[in-house]
Amino acid sequence: MSPSALALPTSPLRVAAAQAEAVPGDVAGNARRAAALTVRAAEQGARVVVFPELHLCAYDLALLAAVPDRCEVPADAHGRVADARLDPLAEAASDHGVTVLTGAAVRRHDGALTNSVVTFGPGAETNNTAAVAYDKQHLWHADERGLFAPGARGTQGSRASVLPVDGWKLGLGICYDISFPEHGRAAALAGAHVYVCPSAFAAGNEHRAAVYLAARALENTVYALFANPVGGPPHRPCSGGTALHGPDGRTLGRAETTREELLLADLDPGDIAEVRGFLHMLQECRTDGS
Repeated sequence: MSPSALALPTSPLRVAAAQAEAVPGDVAGNARRAAALTVRAAEQGARVVVFPELHLCAYDLALLAAVPDRCEVPADAHGRVADARLDPLAEAASDHGVTVLTGAAVRRHDGALTNSVVTFGPGAETNNTAAVAYDKQHLWHADERGLFAPGARGTQGSRASVLPVDGWKLGLGICYDISFPEHGRAAALAGAHVYVCPSAFAAGNEHRAAVYLAARALENTVYALFANPVGGPPHRPCSGGTALHGPDGRTLGRAETTREELLLADLDPGDIAEVRGFLHMLQECRTDGS
């Protein structure tokens, strides 16, 4: 792989994963509560705050199908999202100089509906406009495939979507994406230092996420951050399990409860360098099939 893909940041990055509860269909209320959590995280030094999959409307696919206007946010042809319901979250990110990533059901300019990561922050457009950073590529069974269009691959066919923040590169995935080793590997080969995964694993399935994320971290020698919700609709509750895994696969932090909380952690480029000093999977990956 190219030397640039192995380049490391020059300073640590404090991140916060929000193990948060969302009210189904209440985009405005969920954005206000996310704004309050963002301020809490920023006051503790976080530069990046990550919320779960579909957090703006909550992971309730039946409600999303029944009342789309309550649940969706619109994006223009350039992927910009301007929706007054999101103003408190956009303002919190801008005022505190942090980058916020949150899950949303996005109605695209061409009419497609995507399960996406929307980002707010210092790099956002003016007038509280957010931007779509990633669309989920692997949709979970017929439930999601009946609603969403799968995300397109990146440039030159890559699966990777990488977001730069403070010299770090965040590789983005959503929930079921993490089940596919190729997805995390594509992010790492594109230079990602962290594999960031907003998710909505249902209660009783968090153990799968722990296996997936530890593996994605170890095999790619990157950090892996998992933000999972609590609460949700009675027919499909979630119980957290929010966690951070280090570049050697070890669990560095995990939410202590099944209630709402912030998991804060400092990512250190020295840790990646140390692990890559003896684990050479990225340098030795034979992507050309030779």
